[in-house]
Formats: sequence, structure tokens, C-alpha cells
Amino acid sequence: MTITIEEEIPADLGFDCLSFAKEVISFTLLHEKFPFEAEVNLTLTDNEAIQELNRDYRNIDAATDVLSFPMLNLTEAGKFSSIGQDIENNFNPDSGEAMLGDIVISAPKVKEQAAAFGHSVRREFAFLIVHSILHLLGYDHINPKDAECMEHKQETILNKMNVFRSQEDE
Repeated sequence: MTITIEEEIPADLGFDCLSFAKEVISFTLLHEKFPFEAEVNLTLTDNEAIQELNRDYRNIDAATDVLSFPMLNLTEAGKFSSIGQDIENNFNPDSGEAMLGDIVISAPKVKEQAAAFGHSVRREFAFLIVHSILHLLGYDHINPKDAECMEHKQETILNKMNVFRSQEDE
């Protein structure tokens, strides 16, 4: 698995966020039974840069916490059988890994939201990564049924990783 992490700004979240990000990504893919070696890119940035991306790609001129840019051609969320049938578009020809996509996280938003929700920065960071990986695997939360499914998956994964909502998980 190739996980590329770029810090556009010093993230300084109070823990080794690069190692933890790799752990969360790997665990989420294993939990979701993703059957291929994967390639994921994670960028940690500030509110201004993520606002620009949000404006350019979603026509929303506001800072957000996380953006996901899926690259796989999935026919259904969490169903990976079709990926292998489209090797040219889904796999990196150099590494042979499935190209899941890109995640962009605003480090300041991680801190802001952790304080607002009353849990640790580590938990908020893990939540945003799990949330984004699920988007890369085709899940969404536009309608209530899909949102319920995605929320259940997020909580299950975080609980299995022992990353809880309490402040004591840091």
C-alpha cells in the first residue's frame, strides 16, 4: 500500500499525525475488505487552501474540514468486483495499485471541530480520515438511508480502533 502524505502547513496536532493517518487508512481499508493494494494521497492544509479547493470543485466558497476526490470507477458503494475489470482506469500502471484518490484535510478545522464537539483532536482527525476513505470507496450521505449506513460504518471503524468520543483517547 502506498500512502502519500503532504503537509502544506505544519499540522502540529499534538501527536504523530502522519503515522496515525497511515494506521487509520490501513485499518479502514481492511475493515471494508478492500481486496487490492491501494494508493491514497492525503494533504494537510489550512482553511484558506481548502476554501479555494471547495470553491473550485464544489462551488461552495467556504472553508470545510475535509474534501475527498475519488478516482475509482465504482458502480456501487463498497462493491469492488468491477474495479478489476477496468484496470486501465483504476490501477496505477507503475505500481499496480488501485488508485483510490485524494483526501485534503484542514488542520485548523480538525482542532476547531474537536473543541466544538468536545472530543480529542486525535479522534476528530481519525473521523475525518475514515469519513473520507468511505467516500473514496463510493459511500455518500446525500440521502438519509445512505447517511445512516455511512455513519454506522464510521462509528464501527472508530470503535474497533479504540478511538472514542471522550477526551481520554489522546
